[in-house]
Amino acid sequence: MALSACSRGEPQPQAAADATPIACAIGEASDFGRDCLVEKVAGEQGPEFVVRHPDGKFRRLRIAENRGGMIAIDGAEEAINELVGEPRVLQVTVGADRYRFPATLDVQS
Repeated sequence: MALSACSRGEPQPQAAADATPIACAIGEASDFGRDCLVEKVAGEQGPEFVVRHPDGKFRRLRIAENRGGMIAIDGAEEAINELVGEPRVLQVTVGADRYRFPATLDVQS
């Protein structure tokens, strides 16, 4: 089932108060909107990022060891990374979902 573009709905109560909004396009043929929230959390192998969708679903990502992008750590689907736009942002695609991370996102341990 394809989802339409992300839309600004009710606040996401599961996200931390300091979560950072990022652009996302959830599902095939969806448009980008600043509707996802990302939280940085401590993981066993370093910082992890929990991307929360407006509908309450989420993905867990981690910076790749070579720091060349992000890897998905919550399922079988691989993350595809590319730099897009101007100013450049890291676009991470996992399955039919796309996320755009700003270059200023704090990824330090």
